[in-house]
Amino acid sequence: MSTFEAVVDEDWEYRRLQLPPGLSRRAAATQLSIHAEFAGWELSTVRLYSDGSRRVWLRRKRRPADVGYLAS
Repeated sequence: MSTFEAVVDEDWEYRRLQLPPGLSRRAAATQLSIHAEFAGWELSTVRLYSDGSRRVWLRRKRRPADVGYLAS
């Protein structure tokens, strides 16, 4: 994974991941499973580009504790 970007709205938190071209489908699935298992992310969108790279958007529901923290 090279870069990530986070976006927050009222109900959801989104994170963009850029997966490199040489990463196998199985390795990409394993990385995304780890994000889902340990951080509560779910898959929102995947784009596969002609060079083999993938841009993935993950999302998760915001928790009440996160809302108060970000508003301060």
